Amino acid sequence: MTGCRLGGMEMKFAMIIWENEPISSGELAKLGEKELKWKKSTAYTILKRLCEKGLFQNANGTVTSRISFAEFQARQSERFVDEAFDGSLPEFVAAFCSRRRLKEKEIMELRKIIDAYKE
Repeated sequence: MTGCRLGGMEMKFAMIIWENEPISSGELAKLGEKELKWKKSTAYTILKRLCEKGLFQNANGTVTSRISFAEFQARQSERFVDEAFDGSLPEFVAAFCSRRRLKEKEIMELRKIIDAYKE
């Protein structure tokens, strides 16, 4: 799951699951039809793919997440920094700040985060 990449429609469907879990697979298929204009078979195909990627599980017709949305975002962020900045968080922050100045409030929030995670 570490390098899990989702296409646009997979991500939309994953968000539906995270927002509604636990949810029966039948109800999920109905939501896929209502919100994404999918056929039932499409919803089940994408659900199976998301389960194979390790994000969700479908046990006895009930779909639940194996990882939270927050954990998914954290893993995606780590992957991005690893791939785009050779794992260097300072290089990422420098690149981000070169295009957009940080507000004082943002700097304070970042300092709190850094202090909380210092070794």
